[in-house]
Amino acid sequence: MAHRSYLYSADSMPSEADIPQRIRCISEHNRDVPLAHKLMAGRGTTIVPSMIWNPPIGIAADYAGGAALLLDLLSAVGKGLEDDAEFAACVARTTAHLEKQQAEYFVLETGEIVSMWGDDPAASVRHLASHDIPDAVAKAEAAIAGDDDDWLAAVRADWQTHFASFYADALYFSFPG
Repeated sequence: MAHRSYLYSADSMPSEADIPQRIRCISEHNRDVPLAHKLMAGRGTTIVPSMIWNPPIGIAADYAGGAALLLDLLSAVGKGLEDDAEFAACVARTTAHLEKQQAEYFVLETGEIVSMWGDDPAASVRHLASHDIPDAVAKAEAAIAGDDDDWLAAVRADWQTHFASFYADALYFSFPG
């Protein structure tokens, strides 16, 4: 197993009774839940049933708010990387893909990742949703506002780890539709 974090968009949240009718692939990231996924899942964050695994370990969030937060942070990061063509290309690909796959909600699936963190995936997802994601959002908001230049510099220095995920129309787990 590659241990990936998967991000999708949908026009409804998964429920105990049903998964959304049309699920669009956004991104997958190996071996971690990257900063980008945390930010996109950072507005209106709620735990939902997983669309892939049995436990209630999915995370849904407001698409428009999460996408705007990520794009605002990418803009702030980019102010120190004006001459980095690779970063500019990453931002352009990410922006275009988010516009194309737009929906009401992001759905973050971290089952492969949280299975590495301990024996209780549901507890790990609750911690992710109540601590890790809000902490990432708070740091990003402070950096965007100009109140955390040290954190912004650290993100800028390692931007590939945070933002260079695999964005595509088909991910390892894709859904018909």
